Amino acid sequence: MQDLDGTLPLSRECERADAARNRRLLLDAATKLVERHGAAGVTMDALAREAGVGKGTVFRRFGNRTGLMRALLDHSETELQQAFIAGPPPLGPGAPPLDRLLAYGRARLQMNADHLDLLLAADEAGGDRFTHPVFAASTAHVTMLLRQLGFVDTPVLALAIQAPFEAAAITHLTTAAGLDLLDVIARWEAMVRALVAGAPTP
Repeated sequence: MQDLDGTLPLSRECERADAARNRRLLLDAATKLVERHGAAGVTMDALAREAGVGKGTVFRRFGNRTGLMRALLDHSETELQQAFIAGPPPLGPGAPPLDRLLAYGRARLQMNADHLDLLLAADEAGGDRFTHPVFAASTAHVTMLLRQLGFVDTPVLALAIQAPFEAAAITHLTTAAGLDLLDVIARWEAMVRALVAGAPTP
């Protein structure tokens, strides 16, 4: 219930602030677990230990491991989008477009590899990923950088550049093709550099 001036009572505001702070604490702890052990190392028990809270707190916040992984994916996606929209260069504004495109690809490949199991599960669930807001934001960013590099006809090229970011593509490249993630990133960068070398003069 709001006070007469339309604001929330102080106790409610404090409660919401505490909840938001606890959520950030848990998501930051989960991110550290992913960095150290990969997504497989992010369990409810491990997160509770990492964050220094009871396991019940983790379950109340996320419900189950799927809920946790989805929240972590949303958190990571928000951070990545903020970084390429308004963060420091080369990922953010201020660097040459090729440097920004390469930085974005490295960040996107790393993030998707970190959340591979959840992304694969989402692919199996179906849906048109090409109209998903995350893909739309990624495509808009890649398209903008391609146009700054002198490309005019960008739809197919933007899709081609993003193809290795797909969870199924990362899985194939790191299993059937026998590459590690650093190999995938290096070869993706070489592909982009070769494409850009043939770009028309702006």
